[in-house]
Amino acid sequence: MSPPRIAVVVFPGTWSDRDFLDVAPLVGWDARPVWHAERELGGVDAVVLPGGFAHGDYLRTGAIARFSPIMPAIESFAASGGAVLGSCNGFQVLCEAGMLPGALLRNDHLEFRCDWQWLRVEAPASCPAWLGQIADGQPIRLPISHGEGRYYADEATLSQLEATQRVVLRYAEADGRVTSDANPNGSLHGIAGITNGRGNVLGLMPHPERAAEAEVGGSDGRLILRSLTTWLAEQPVAAERRL
Repeated sequence: MSPPRIAVVVFPGTWSDRDFLDVAPLVGWDARPVWHAERELGGVDAVVLPGGFAHGDYLRTGAIARFSPIMPAIESFAASGGAVLGSCNGFQVLCEAGMLPGALLRNDHLEFRCDWQWLRVEAPASCPAWLGQIADGQPIRLPISHGEGRYYADEATLSQLEATQRVVLRYAEADGRVTSDANPNGSLHGIAGITNGRGNVLGLMPHPERAAEAEVGGSDGRLILRSLTTWLAEQPVAAERRL
């Protein structure tokens, strides 16, 4: 079986695309960059929106990238059931595009935070495309690198996310306990990552691509990236979603 083809979208100001492309062979991906000005994804099995500062994050994080020519193709791909991952700036773009609810605001301490962060995985069955190989309640350790990562949504949206188990990652202690001290940016409900109703779109502020090799500090990111590889292998109609 040939490896899954993954589109890594590149906006002006993106830089984590290179990290995803570098670790792709380690998790069984055939990844290629797709420039934001393209209008077609070109026959892929999944899409990654990586971190960085798309268009300099002028106006708001992701506010300009949301109108890129490639975005309608990504929205159609996700609507057809295709797997989409947005990490850090990519999460912000997904929220701006309305593919995920809520917004990412300035960190409550008004500082840029770059560190390793423990997270608790919750309801991985709600996001099988990206978390299917991780146990419910399992602590994982990933890097964060953001100044605007504070997840915000109104009370009705938060209640719906909680009731439908769409909050799939929370900032936590090493033992998996969710505490206010473990929250690095003031995110409501300690939210670090959410999924859509179908479980094929995941947005998270941490960087799994920067934690795929033990030599750089940890490899828990592989659990997320390899979950996609396994999930795609189980999808008999995956090829039909390629646009």
